[in-house]
Amino acid sequence: MSLTELGLACGTDKAGSHHYTRHYERHFGHLRDQAFTLLEIGIGGGRREGRGGASLRMWKRFFLHAQVVGLDIVDKSFVTAPRIHVHQGDQTDEALLRRIVDEHGPIEVIIDDGSHRPEHVRETFRVLFPLLADGGLYAIEDTQASYWPNWGGSTDRQDPTTTMALVKDLVDGLNYVEFLDEGYEPTYTDLHVTELHAYHNLVILKKGTNRESTNRDRIAGQHRPASASEPPSGRG
Repeated sequence: MSLTELGLACGTDKAGSHHYTRHYERHFGHLRDQAFTLLEIGIGGGRREGRGGASLRMWKRFFLHAQVVGLDIVDKSFVTAPRIHVHQGDQTDEALLRRIVDEHGPIEVIIDDGSHRPEHVRETFRVLFPLLADGGLYAIEDTQASYWPNWGGSTDRQDPTTTMALVKDLVDGLNYVEFLDEGYEPTYTDLHVTELHAYHNLVILKKGTNRESTNRDRIAGQHRPASASEPPSGRG
């Protein structure tokens, strides 16, 4: 079964009201027969008793040799099963996040489907991305909350505190070797985000070593910008 078929069978909105599973299968599919650990923030079901765990069950069925770990602020211990491990706590609790990684790591896939509030997403990423295994993948779901003030977002699309502002900064960071800032010191994410894939309400990052060379110093100053009266050169 495809991941979408499994998602529908398990009842997760990743394959229902959202269309995330098709993107996940594209980016995670190479892990299907491997033994690794996946951590998902947010187990689903809200505070309704006995509800949640659909996506954890989907991951377990898709990845036959993976350990699936879930974290939720509500007690979801009933979801625990062979190869499914559940923790309760706040996604911004750094000590808890580090303890989960210490217990289950190395972690190759992290999915943030937690509160979706930008301040929580950004803090979780700050803590967990450096702890992600090299070559690992980090997904942030429901980035639409960036635009919704009642979810901690902003109607100002240039607001630097939102989840999408983080994503835009990471895109710039992919190209840090081209910056002309004197004395610019690359950040951890500049040096370790090697790919960024953005879809409707979903972002997937790959971790690695981002140290590609640049010809900035050789060509950056060779061509003055065209004045308003000059047509573009048309060169590709």
